Amino acid sequence: MGLMESFIDELPKVELHLHLVGSASVPTVLELAQRHPGEAVVPRTEAELRAFYGFRDFPHFAEVYGAVSALVREPADIAALVTGAARDLGGQNVRYVELTVTPHTFTKEGMPAAEVTEALDIGAAAARREHGVRFGYIFDIASEYGGEAARATLDHALTQPPEALTGFGLAGIEQARPAHRDVFREVFAAAIAAGLHSVPHAGEMSGPETIWEALNGLRAERIGHGISCLADPALVAYLRETQVPLEVCPTSNVCTKQVPDLASHPLPRLLAEGLFVTLNSDDPPMFGTSLTQEYRRAAAELGLSRDQLADLARNGVRASFLDAAAKRALLGEIDEVAAGSSGG
Repeated sequence: MGLMESFIDELPKVELHLHLVGSASVPTVLELAQRHPGEAVVPRTEAELRAFYGFRDFPHFAEVYGAVSALVREPADIAALVTGAARDLGGQNVRYVELTVTPHTFTKEGMPAAEVTEALDIGAAAARREHGVRFGYIFDIASEYGGEAARATLDHALTQPPEALTGFGLAGIEQARPAHRDVFREVFAAAIAAGLHSVPHAGEMSGPETIWEALNGLRAERIGHGISCLADPALVAYLRETQVPLEVCPTSNVCTKQVPDLASHPLPRLLAEGLFVTLNSDDPPMFGTSLTQEYRRAAAELGLSRDQLADLARNGVRASFLDAAAKRALLGEIDEVAAGSSGG
């Protein structure tokens, strides 16, 4: 795998499905824990924290995610999460990330929306300056929080957006959505009218009907996960025809028990069906992965070729909300690496 690994390392990458809190690696969490010594929610030494991060099952992931969220007490902590994510991404030759932030997590604890936004702006500027990583932000809603959180998130996005805000998302427990369908449709319509892109999760932990609702009710431009589309041939045909991109996160799907193991992951079938697929990492340190690792596993365990990996990298660029000039430049770099002019 030496040549393949160096090829993957050299490949310029884009990450479209990454959560702010879920991106917090061990060094970042240690930094936050040292800032707030009164909080005993996470272990204080690197060895203990690495053991705490050792993924066991979805309830354990939820426990780790909650513990890290609890360490975010002030705007500087949000900026530290952003720059920590940039450090990890920059080391993987990731040039651009659309980072999902759930601002209601912070504002409901009393942090003013304007301060959350300022921290995100500071973090994005530092990320570009220090690590060469460009950020776009997606504000999302956790489905189970319902209408109040949805409206508060929309208000934040429309009245005090971070400079790099580009999208509006919906995550959390998909089974909670039908009860709030009308309000979610309403806030997405308002976000789209204001120029934001619709990028809801759908078809991760529920069936094709959630994806149809994302497409028809929320006017999704991309689908987070989307793997359950394969249960509905009409939906597969629609996605093939429209080329709506899917943000596929293989290791995440294994860890959350949506698929039994990586060898069973539908990524190869999604590609064989002619769907528009991008490769992403979701909550990488908490799932014991990284974007580079997702590419390596796609090669080693799912049998994808160099050409297929290069195409996935290109798809990430094309499905992103980068400006046309930045897309052209990145696609040119990917083509160079794929042609072998940079070694590998």
